[in-house]
Amino acid sequence: MSDKTTPTVPRLIPPMVVWLVTVALLVAAPGLDSADAEMSGSPALGSVSWWVALVVLTAQAVVLLERRARPLAVLLAVAGVSVVLAVSGAGDATSLASAAVLVAVWSAVTSTSLHRRAEALAGALTGAGLLVALGTCLSQTSIGLPVGTAVLAGLAQGAGVIVAPALLAATVHARRDARVARTDLADAVDREQSAQIAAAIAQERTAMARELHDIAAHHLTGIAVMTGAVERQIDTDPAGAKESVRQVRTQSTAMLRELRGLVTLLRSPEQTEEASGQERLSQLAPLVDEARRAGLEVSLSTLGATSVTESVGPLAQLSAYRTVQECLANAVRHAPGARCEVVLDARDPAAVVVTVRNGPPPTIPVGMPRRRGLGLVGMQERADLTDSTLEAGPTAEGGWQTRLRIPATATAEVAG
Repeated sequence: MSDKTTPTVPRLIPPMVVWLVTVALLVAAPGLDSADAEMSGSPALGSVSWWVALVVLTAQAVVLLERRARPLAVLLAVAGVSVVLAVSGAGDATSLASAAVLVAVWSAVTSTSLHRRAEALAGALTGAGLLVALGTCLSQTSIGLPVGTAVLAGLAQGAGVIVAPALLAATVHARRDARVARTDLADAVDREQSAQIAAAIAQERTAMARELHDIAAHHLTGIAVMTGAVERQIDTDPAGAKESVRQVRTQSTAMLRELRGLVTLLRSPEQTEEASGQERLSQLAPLVDEARRAGLEVSLSTLGATSVTESVGPLAQLSAYRTVQECLANAVRHAPGARCEVVLDARDPAAVVVTVRNGPPPTIPVGMPRRRGLGLVGMQERADLTDSTLEAGPTAEGGWQTRLRIPATATAEVAG
């Protein structure tokens, strides 16, 4: 049911209060006039002017019901009642119309629909003030006051009825807007914090997925190669098959150890990299040895003083280690039988350069589709987070080369 057809209780209360107050004063005014000889401007109880004033004030209260739907029109209408009462000969009863004007001014100034219509609101307030002033002036001249005095009384009445409640209502409206703005700001801050938390969680998940990819891809690739060799050797070379099985066990143990170190690091990120088993550039030799035992023909060359690598931050060293690990795993998958070379160049004190280069495979692997995975993406993300430079691409001979340049001052925080 719409607001126009079924008035709600809060909507009815102000008009009812205004009507009761004005009618009570209208009834009491003649008695007060008779008690005080100086007060003789009110219409006599039961006279035609008195009944006209009662009807007009009742109509004014009814008009107030629409103060929320049409605030400006209602304001001008109830203010015009002062003129109607003055013309009808109500005398001092004209001032009774001011009660409804106060309510109309409050509703107009605090109306949200007029929040951006300041000019229209100012015009309506000015017009209402002039109507009240005119009604008061006419009523005062009708009871015998001089024109000058009546004009001053009208202007004072108009200003008092309009300006004071308008300022009070504007203050209340401003405070309400400020409270709403603070609430909206707090909600916006909460949403922003929630978004930042969600982004941080997504970044942590990405880092975890990248770590799991690097660890699992490297070791599982070696295990797959060695189990293939076991299948061929189990009948013809039992001793070699046993050695391959031992290598599989070694790779599996290493993978579990690295996964356990990753989980430990994620649970307790404040601990040192040594305590969590975090890999460093000094561990490239064991990594290359594992790849060599897995069947990859790979060599490691170190240029310059290895002490320079200690000037690289631990997380940047982990990034370099994972890059080499990913490159060796890719060489086993996509270039089986090709020679691979890892070069750790520490000749420049300002940076450490790690290069992994493999030649073209002797034969194209059968049944292994060449597709772009997430390994290169992960390497590039690691390089970006540690302010390193990654270059990867095919060589002129048909092989592949990956080059990572790490600044000696790289200490960027990277999860995992």
